[in-house]
Formats: sequence, structure tokens, C-alpha cells
Amino acid sequence: MSFGGDGTIKRTVAIVNLVVDTSVWSFVLRRPQVDEADPHVRAFRWHLESGDGIFLVGNILQELLDGLRSTKQFDRLAALLDPYPLLDLDRQTYVSAARLQSQCRSKGVNAGSIDFLIAAACCQHGFPLLTADKDFSRISVYCDLVLLPG
Repeated sequence: MSFGGDGTIKRTVAIVNLVVDTSVWSFVLRRPQVDEADPHVRAFRWHLESGDGIFLVGNILQELLDGLRSTKQFDRLAALLDPYPLLDLDRQTYVSAARLQSQCRSKGVNAGSIDFLIAAACCQHGFPLLTADKDFSRISVYCDLVLLPG
């Protein structure tokens, strides 16, 4: 993906699978006014319209649904997110997340356990992560995590 001189996003690679992080879903779904000029929103819309495979990690789904004030809101958002598959996590994902967290901590990089799990899941599956969360930039120094927008 690259940005053209006119501000449009141009495809430079084949169809991809990616994980969209809570931070970007929040920009797109939970804000009263969606800022369509935001690069994260633009990247999300572009991947969606391009037919790319958008995936969730279970913890992202839980974070998005957590704290909704009404059953109606909860049910509506759960239905909206239902078409997006969850990445399969196995024992190795959790071991990799713990190893990555330990490695990062030893280098002075701190983030939440969930962020390390998301990073490990993306690395395990070879999926880039569309995120606005700066913690992932620091984590990506110590693993093969590819961040979008790039």
C-alpha cells in the first residue's frame, strides 16, 4: 500500500490478510464523528473495500464489546463484528507472547500482556497489524511484526 500524490491509497501488493487492532476499530466504530481523513480510518476502509481478509484476535473482540452501555449496543456491535474471523491461537502463540514480553521488558520496553499476545499472533500467522497504538511500534523492534499504515 502506498499513498499517491493526490492523497489516494494505491495497491502495490496482492490481497492480504491482516489484523485490525482495537484502536482502529474504535476510530471507525465508536467515535461519534468518524474522521475519514485519519490515515488509520483510510487504511481500514481501503483494506475493507479491496476485499482483504480482516481478522480479529479474541482479545480485540472482547475489548470492543466490553463496556457497552446497553444490550442493544452490545448485540448490534457483536453482529457487526461477526463476519470477521478470529485468528487461531495455540500454546505456541502464548509461549511466543511470553517470550516476546520478557525480551522486551529486558530492553526496557513495556506494554500490556494483551499487546504482546496480539503481536505474537500476528507474527505466527504472518499477518500485518493495522493499529494506532504506539506500543506496537516499540514491540515490533524485537519481532517480525509488520505495522500498518506503514
